[in-house]
Amino acid sequence: MTDALADPAARSRRARRLTAPHMTRLTGYAEALARRTQRAVPYFDPLDGGCNARVMILLQSPARFDGRPRFVSRDNPVPAQRNLKRFLEAAELARQSTVLWNVVPWLAAPSDGSSPGLRSAELARGIAELPSLLALFDQLRVVVLAGRIAQRGASVVRAALPGCAILNMSHPSPLAVCASPAVALGIVGTLEEAKRLSRERCVGA
Repeated sequence: MTDALADPAARSRRARRLTAPHMTRLTGYAEALARRTQRAVPYFDPLDGGCNARVMILLQSPARFDGRPRFVSRDNPVPAQRNLKRFLEAAELARQSTVLWNVVPWLAAPSDGSSPGLRSAELARGIAELPSLLALFDQLRVVVLAGRIAQRGASVVRAALPGCAILNMSHPSPLAVCASPAVALGIVGTLEEAKRLSRERCVGA
């Protein structure tokens, strides 16, 4: 089946929904972040739960896909997002209860010859943006950190959302998923646990 966001018309239709009530704060956040950092920041996917989401899946960095406008979406025509979409469907985690984002929320800058340090700086900057983002969500119950890069933000997420569940899972990239059949099973199991926990109230809420 063709990935929805490979189609320019589909991207245009999705862009028209960026001002829907569940999206206005998140669209404003992404656009303000792009202006402030002078970086390419994708939009949140309006087919997801937006500010009403109960589960956030925090990935590493935006998909390298040239279609515009860009979205952080399970419908992007790249392998990791195809895998993630399949795992979310297997876990029966309702799309309207989820939101996807990246711990490094902008597209990576071109290498300046010092890529390891650059990556570390980009990650630190991205993690520093998380508290202002997480403050936009009123109903989050679970944050799933997908992969070791995203898991570096665990302490910041925990401080910003005390009492909410933080789960770790493997990144859905083909490299990770193909390492062992247990990886896919573990991802689906984590998403099933996220679904269960999302129905509970945060401790102290």
